[in-house]
Amino acid sequence: MHSNPIIQTGTKLENATGAMIMLHGRGADAASILSLSQAFERPDWAYLAPQADNHTWYPQRFIEPVAVNQPALDFALAAVGRAVAEAEAHKIPRSKIVVLGFSQGACLALEWVARYGQGLAGVIALSGGLIGAGTHLTSYSTNLTGTTALLGCSDRDFHIAAERVRESASVFEQAGATIDLRLYPNMGHTVNDDEISAIQALLGKIV
Repeated sequence: MHSNPIIQTGTKLENATGAMIMLHGRGADAASILSLSQAFERPDWAYLAPQADNHTWYPQRFIEPVAVNQPALDFALAAVGRAVAEAEAHKIPRSKIVVLGFSQGACLALEWVARYGQGLAGVIALSGGLIGAGTHLTSYSTNLTGTTALLGCSDRDFHIAAERVRESASVFEQAGATIDLRLYPNMGHTVNDDEISAIQALLGKIV
């Protein structure tokens, strides 16, 4: 239980230019989120995706109080940490590591980086926001200077309120991160070409 196997694609870690940790959404799996990496056109990167127990990182909605999603949330955060540590163990510095997630995985990506992401090159949240009830959002102390936070979402996402995406961007901005916030009119719960282009540009700046 909670071993959360890590699946990998792209270049082997020992030869990779950089590493991206990819976090799938609720009901999906590691292989599905890894398939997105082909769109980034960076085969020189390593892509690592932990697999959630029962395809779910935590049981309740992400806007519930943090305690409601425990202990699953702590196990999920630990799985992200293990994937980052795996890249670091292969001498990939944090300045060349990006954490990306979609939907529930985007929420998890933001939460992990807000707590533990000091020194990371970037966090990419595709349709997600920080986890917890609103009062929790000011309780991070991580210095994210030098980290780019790319947040993309529909302005009318059924699962993710635009206001929470803006709030999350503000938390990262206060932590020193460079913010790239993109809210798309009437987009579905999906990933679009503009987000892919933004990701390609972000990876292009990491050398």
